[in-house]
Amino acid sequence: MEYVLLLIGFLILVKGADFFVEGSSEIATVLRIPPLLIGLTIVAFGTSAPEAAVSISAALKGTGDIAVGNVVGSNLFNVIFILGITAMIQPLVVERQTVIKEIPFALLGSVVLLVLIADRYLIQSSALLSRGDGVILLTYFTIFLYYIFEVAKNSREQFELDDLDPAPVNVPKYVMYTVGGLAAIIFGGDLVVKNAIVIAMALGMSETLVGLTIVAVGTSLPELITSVTAALKNKSEIAVGNIIGSNIFNIFFVLGASSIIHPIVVDSAILVDALFMIASTIILFIFSHTHSKITRGEGAAFMLMYAGYMAYILIRN
Repeated sequence: MEYVLLLIGFLILVKGADFFVEGSSEIATVLRIPPLLIGLTIVAFGTSAPEAAVSISAALKGTGDIAVGNVVGSNLFNVIFILGITAMIQPLVVERQTVIKEIPFALLGSVVLLVLIADRYLIQSSALLSRGDGVILLTYFTIFLYYIFEVAKNSREQFELDDLDPAPVNVPKYVMYTVGGLAAIIFGGDLVVKNAIVIAMALGMSETLVGLTIVAVGTSLPELITSVTAALKNKSEIAVGNIIGSNIFNIFFVLGASSIIHPIVVDSAILVDALFMIASTIILFIFSHTHSKITRGEGAAFMLMYAGYMAYILIRN
């Protein structure tokens, strides 16, 4: 029964995120926000709402390993699986601004998280994301939002009105989509956490492994669907922006808010996964910088990396 409820929870998460993204994207279009910024903010935050719901719910239940494993696992899945498979379908053009600003900011997030959860080795205390750490993460998130708003303000005048859908947008309808989608995300996230914990205990899996695999992949389905769809429609700026924005949101907001709500005790094994996350972001920067795009061959390399990583964590458990 737990497997059925877990599947139902994932379906509610994905559909809720779908409504949330559609509603918020339409509202953003009315406000004349450029496609890259839609990918970095509205779409990225919307598709990351499942991670937020799951991690905050896990923190409240005292299962911090699922909260942290979910974020680290989701970020790894986003970069080396989703961008990998998306680039294999359609090579992804990466804008210069993304290469020199957004990807380095995502890398900064990975490094900051590693430092905060490695405090057992730095100051000889237990590995913990404290409320103080949460404040630090949310401060970085505020800086990122300020940067995004500045970019939006400067680029809004350059945004061509011809790119907008001439058909009138039913704003009340999309507001309902946004609110209803968010409610479904919260409910689905609670279902996922409850049943993932039960399954982990029954199978003898660690909470960290469940967070890195089952929960991380499940909550990243909206990013997968959104990025593949964007690539098929030749909207690579939304596909890449979605992933980079989601990873930034996951670390700075999701873990920041989760640890402020309830301090998170961290399994030391997650440090290795955090190093993998840093390495994957560095490789993404190199791939994006060399050709200003992610080629099919580089996408295949990402897929091989993810297969190797999954083999490693399953053997480790």
